[in-house]
Amino acid sequence: MQRFYPIGTPGQAWGPTEVAQWRAQQRRQRSYAHDVLVRVDALRARMGVQTHGEQVHGADRYPLLAVRNRWQAGLPAVLVTGGVHGYETSGVHGALAFLEQHAAAYEGRVNLLVVPCVSPWAYEHVQRWNHDAVDPNRSFRTPSPAPESAALMALVAPLHGAFAAHIDLHETTDTDESEFRPAKAARDGEAFEPCTIPDGFYMVDDTEHPQPASQQAILAAVERVTHIAPADAQGGIIGTPLAAPGVIRYPLRELGLCTSLTGARCTSTTEVYPDSPRTTPAQCNQAQVAAVCAALDFVIAQASAPAA
Repeated sequence: MQRFYPIGTPGQAWGPTEVAQWRAQQRRQRSYAHDVLVRVDALRARMGVQTHGEQVHGADRYPLLAVRNRWQAGLPAVLVTGGVHGYETSGVHGALAFLEQHAAAYEGRVNLLVVPCVSPWAYEHVQRWNHDAVDPNRSFRTPSPAPESAALMALVAPLHGAFAAHIDLHETTDTDESEFRPAKAARDGEAFEPCTIPDGFYMVDDTEHPQPASQQAILAAVERVTHIAPADAQGGIIGTPLAAPGVIRYPLRELGLCTSLTGARCTSTTEVYPDSPRTTPAQCNQAQVAAVCAALDFVIAQASAPAA
């Protein structure tokens, strides 16, 4: 098998030695305290902030924070998550921008639980994986191999079944193809097969419980901010057939994806493309905000609709 990644032996899965080599190559590139904690602290005067865990890696400590509005009986509940993959910047900053700019407008209309940065170590190191070379977004199962995922699962567990929707904010970047997919193949002892990065926004729905109406409502809002990814030459996106323009479906629970954890009827994983020449980082943040607001508006409309 041809060598395509500098760590490991082709055809052999990584062990502790290779994981340690990978970790030694990682460098802190930004500050979770400055970028996330300061902004969450500024919300405390008008929203509830809960610490639901802590990541500790040597001298580095990362409190895991969730933000709530004032929950009221009888209102639909929605979970918003960002930074499950820490390197996906607009997921974190989009969640924070929503809290700062729009959450107040939903007070008394929907019960909000927002976790803006699920994976702080990965955020600081601009990584898809956590400190142990584990993908948090394949780890929402019991027992979870990712402490970040386990902490979020524990936060949500008492509310399982109470959520009407869960929207998880992600990005697909050029580094998926140049770094993260090759690293994954090397870690797992597999061959690397190149893939095409979609140019634009797309969404992941649930194969087992598809919700096309909510996905279309979100897409309609986002396409006013940034462009929707077209199908590739095979008629799909990242190797998966289209369920509708801009929408693919995954078996969420089988894959251990974040959007499987609440039992919500409506689930959406957003994917923006910040490396496109047709958009900017600011537009990607705005697209995430638009997606969250559209999901909330859809849930509110469904809750107020007369029973058939």
